[in-house]
Amino acid sequence: MRTATQTSPLHPALAGLALSGALAWAAMSLGNIGWLQDHGFSALTVAIVLGIVLGNTIYPRLGASCGEGVRFSKQTLLRAGIILYGFRLTFQDIAHVGLAGVVIDAAMLLSTFGLAWLVGTKVLKLDRDAALLIGAGSSICGAAAVMATEPVLRARSEQVTVAVSTVVIFGSLAIFLYPLLHTLQAEPAWGLRLPDFGVYIGSTVHEVAQVLAAARSIDQHTADVAVITKMVRVMMLAPFLLMLSMKAAPTTSGHQHQPNKLSIPWFAFAFIGVVVFNSFFPLPAALNQLLLQADTLMLAMAMAALGLSTHLSALRSAGIKPMILGAVLFAWLVVGGALVNGALGRLLA
Repeated sequence: MRTATQTSPLHPALAGLALSGALAWAAMSLGNIGWLQDHGFSALTVAIVLGIVLGNTIYPRLGASCGEGVRFSKQTLLRAGIILYGFRLTFQDIAHVGLAGVVIDAAMLLSTFGLAWLVGTKVLKLDRDAALLIGAGSSICGAAAVMATEPVLRARSEQVTVAVSTVVIFGSLAIFLYPLLHTLQAEPAWGLRLPDFGVYIGSTVHEVAQVLAAARSIDQHTADVAVITKMVRVMMLAPFLLMLSMKAAPTTSGHQHQPNKLSIPWFAFAFIGVVVFNSFFPLPAALNQLLLQADTLMLAMAMAALGLSTHLSALRSAGIKPMILGAVLFAWLVVGGALVNGALGRLLA
């Protein structure tokens, strides 16, 4: 006969998974609301908000019974979700945007991330992990990139949440700004003449949902090109993680870093493998859609778990500097992105 001591270890995992799953389901349901979709708020964004609300109200009283499952959601399910994310991508996407789109994506990724490190650590004196997380979110694919970078850096929950907050704030501003810029570029005084405005949006806006919301406000062609360009940018997540892991890996303390110690993000290899498989052996549409739903659920559970383990007091202690860094990167994405798109777009056309 099993004793209570023998069976009790299962309870925290099951309770925490159920809580994370319930928040993820609610976020996915809310994410289908037209107003939220039109304003670029994805299920992942809603999930972390719901998690933060509960995490700073009733969850502290449930932490003892739910902690194990919440940690499983935040770590294991996160990696599984990033791997399944590969079913959204194919190598054929690269052909759709051409050489110019790929080079522009790479240029914006490297310049934005480099600027995040330089301004964040050298000028603003932010913790290195905080600056790199904000840089990952701004330069690649928003919240998903922040969450994928966290296991490599082993960053603290509050640092991840601050980075996601910059994605939400400045990515939301982009939804309204880019259609305005498209209108202004027709004015002679503005002087902005971009080869393809869809590539500009896809290479500079944070989240996939935000890209779609901004581009769809212009026209369908712009939306199609913007989303493909964005997905090519997302595909660069795996090599980015590999390069980041080679530069510096955390010690057991999680606060100091040893440049020569390699922390390999194995899930990044699995991500690449899924992209390769999806490129050459596409699954039936129904099965692919099912896997994408599972992927969204896993990532939403991870975001909800992150919110549950984040305390607002820790966010307040982070101060204004992370938002300043987010604003600097946003300005570069808008202004520098226009310059890069204009120059490389014409050069490689």
